[in-house]
Amino acid sequence: MTQPVKITTPLGDKDIERLKVGDKVLITGVLYTARDAAHKRFIELLDRGEKLPFDVKGQIIYYVGPTPARPGEVIGSAGPTTSGRMDAYTPRLLALGLKATIGKGQRGAEVVEAMKKHGAVYMAAVGGAAALIRKAIKKAEVIAYDDLGPEAVRRLDVEDFPAIVVNDVHGKDLFKTGVERYKRP
Repeated sequence: MTQPVKITTPLGDKDIERLKVGDKVLITGVLYTARDAAHKRFIELLDRGEKLPFDVKGQIIYYVGPTPARPGEVIGSAGPTTSGRMDAYTPRLLALGLKATIGKGQRGAEVVEAMKKHGAVYMAAVGGAAALIRKAIKKAEVIAYDDLGPEAVRRLDVEDFPAIVVNDVHGKDLFKTGVERYKRP
């Protein structure tokens, strides 16, 4: 069994280029959370020539809408949401230097092409492991769109946040290679 690849944000091209489909990754540093409503607002800001609530260059966006934290906890359940809902917005953010996204499910062809073009990856977090994922989150603060409740944009400080590389910069796709690997002749 291979050891997980440890990465620290912000990410550079060399960090991303060494990641391969199927790599288990442990992320330390900062992740930003955003789902579809926040992404729609991001694009509206960009269309008006305004700045995003955070600089996406070298960063990772985690597609999550966490539940409220219990007393004494940093965050509630923080499992990933379906990534395809962000596909319409993702290429534009990748062009601005976003290096990775984390969610669940497959990405569309346009997003895969944009990842190859701009040097980015897509990682999956295990949906049923929300309680485990929560333990990797050391601090959480809303930085934008508080009116969106659980879907507000948050800055998460994480330590050894677990993910798996699904799409790498070479256009490989774990959903395709995984199926091929176990296909019967």
